Amino acid sequence: MTTINGNASANTGASSSTTSVPSADLGIHVRDKQFALTSRGADYRFHVDSDGELVHDYFGAHAPGLAPWESRGANGWGHKQVDERREFPDHGRGDFRLPAVHVRHSTGSTVSFFEYVGHDIVPGKPKLPGLPATFGTPEDVTTLVVHLEDHRSGVKADLNYSVFHQHNAIARSFTLTNNGSSSVEIQRAASFSIDFGSGDWDMVSLSGEWCREAQETRRKVQIGTQGFQSSTGYSSHYFNPFVALLPSTTTETHGPAYGISLVYSGSFSVDVERHAFNLVRASIGLNPLHLSWPLAPGQSFTTPEAVAVYSSEGLGGMSRNLHRLYRNHLSRSPWTLRERPVLLNSWEGMYFNFTAEMLYKRARDAAELGVSLFVLDDGWFGDKHPRVHDNAGLGDWVVNPKRLPSGLDAFVKTVNAIEVKGGRGPLKFGIWVEPEMVNPSSELYEAHPDWVLHSGTHKRTEMRQQLVLDLSKREVQDYIIDAIGKILSCANIEYVKWDNNRGMHEVPSPTTPHSYMLGLYRILDSLTTSFPKILFEGCASGGGRFDPGILCYWPQSWTSDDTDAVERLHIQFGTSLAYPPSSMGCHVSAAPGEQVGRTTPLLFRAHVALMGGSFGFELETEKMSPEERGQVTEIVALAEKVNPYVIDGDLYRLALPDESNWPAALYVKPDGSSAVLLAFQVYARIRIDTPLLRLQGLDHSVYEIDGVHYSGAVLAHVGLKLDWKPVHLPAADHQSKVLFINRV
Repeated sequence: MTTINGNASANTGASSSTTSVPSADLGIHVRDKQFALTSRGADYRFHVDSDGELVHDYFGAHAPGLAPWESRGANGWGHKQVDERREFPDHGRGDFRLPAVHVRHSTGSTVSFFEYVGHDIVPGKPKLPGLPATFGTPEDVTTLVVHLEDHRSGVKADLNYSVFHQHNAIARSFTLTNNGSSSVEIQRAASFSIDFGSGDWDMVSLSGEWCREAQETRRKVQIGTQGFQSSTGYSSHYFNPFVALLPSTTTETHGPAYGISLVYSGSFSVDVERHAFNLVRASIGLNPLHLSWPLAPGQSFTTPEAVAVYSSEGLGGMSRNLHRLYRNHLSRSPWTLRERPVLLNSWEGMYFNFTAEMLYKRARDAAELGVSLFVLDDGWFGDKHPRVHDNAGLGDWVVNPKRLPSGLDAFVKTVNAIEVKGGRGPLKFGIWVEPEMVNPSSELYEAHPDWVLHSGTHKRTEMRQQLVLDLSKREVQDYIIDAIGKILSCANIEYVKWDNNRGMHEVPSPTTPHSYMLGLYRILDSLTTSFPKILFEGCASGGGRFDPGILCYWPQSWTSDDTDAVERLHIQFGTSLAYPPSSMGCHVSAAPGEQVGRTTPLLFRAHVALMGGSFGFELETEKMSPEERGQVTEIVALAEKVNPYVIDGDLYRLALPDESNWPAALYVKPDGSSAVLLAFQVYARIRIDTPLLRLQGLDHSVYEIDGVHYSGAVLAHVGLKLDWKPVHLPAADHQSKVLFINRV
């Protein structure tokens, strides 16, 4: 029997009701071609059958002594594969469900048979070439590499499984290597495919649009294939590369739940198929529309990584497992576990209409309010084609000499010379860029019209008056690295907002979008390595590229362009299903809101924005009354107090905005010693007894809330009663509370 294990060092968060296994049992165990990947509260098991096929046995709570799963055999049209839980399904040999791998050979045949030929166990977690991926030491993670080969074509498959000992998580990818004498074409590559048993299953996904991202949808898994995809070239607003599978009886707090995410920022596909035999197969990987990848003899292709987590504590437990995994083993920025500075962005109220003097005045206003970071948004660049509106300048990353006549460095020094109120030190400076795009009205496009995505003589479709640079080209990658690197080197820039405002059109080849992503990852790796101290934030017209691939390089992303507090409750609760709250950028904007025109109290907007790790403002400080200024100063101090809980605390979604007029989120410190509660009343109601909030994640100690002592058992089983303003008082709609909870 082969075994490799490790003792955990990562932060595991609040205690779980899931039975933990001894440290000696964590890791990978192999006996007689039976594989067991064991973490703190979950097992993942499969075996090799007599034909050399990999057969999936089990994924769920720790189950020692489990016998291998056996198919019933075939009585119908299919071979045994149609009744089998397959670990690496292909197509063409009797399995009529969607495959994880589909290869077209030089003969035109698409039949492959990947047989088991051996395996290796590797302490720790090897890197994936050119791709974002999870990481960890041998104490955190163990990796199993299963070697398969299609002996007829010479194509080899290496399946990489990494088990994270403390997070009930499995990461999987595979590499195809062409050891044959002829080229092949990869037509389908699902990084993770798993066959669940029969029963009533639901799937949960996140979908939406611009300004309406991350809307949680739960639906039953019916007979046939259901799923979703992005073909925009990016992960997109429309669908997120995440799916949860759970029995229909599972709730937010109780029952088994499986979460599967793709660590990728491009086009993807999620398929969930209930076959006539009643087995349910779920797969996630590259979108076949954007693949057709040629593989010449001697070449290899590695899929993006997918991660799967298990929890016996409902969707909430599943989310916390993903959050902990991503914070500790995916997001590699030094800022990941650091508190974030409160910022003020220049965009709203200024847009493209500003001067250096106007910017400096707003920066001074920000510092007087206690804000620590001033961000200069769009409109600061372009010489021959100045960026004074959105139809010129993109691609020309040089300072507009009329906007900043003394240059960027001199301007940043004037900002850094401003002292922030409250002894917070000098004001920090950040800047906005959109390096993947170009306006036709730019020096870059005039010099290199061939650098944009285009397909022969087809019209080059503009969106937002811009085109997409072809990042699959090495020279384009080098240009962006050099141009943005010069900007970041010329001044004391401590924050970058990296935007991306349209999808891909007219791609010249199905392979281009993935090649683009590999180019983007090379750029991000280069810049974040060269400028490790800069806090990067992703943005794609809001949440259009909020995915695990981006999170690997940047610790936070702009959650949505919609800053209306009511809409943001849905967007932020939805985003937290798959992503740690620390990764959400959330700002307070003016009322009535630009997107939906709703007027809500400043405090309500602020308390909603406190849900994210990056808290900030987009306000016209010049128009604020003394009362509003005083209120913002108090909000800044509150945000600084709440932020540590959001950065590394465990999130418990106590009540959801889709289900309750009184949504609430609780952030609990990993040791359970303290917590902060964010609670909301969306609309005033009359003659209704508001529900008690039963708190989670606390132990049975005594806790103090607003001067009153409660036992942890009372808070968990009886709950906390919150008082809201009666309906007849002004501003009864859109109320909120922030309560700190401390162990006595």
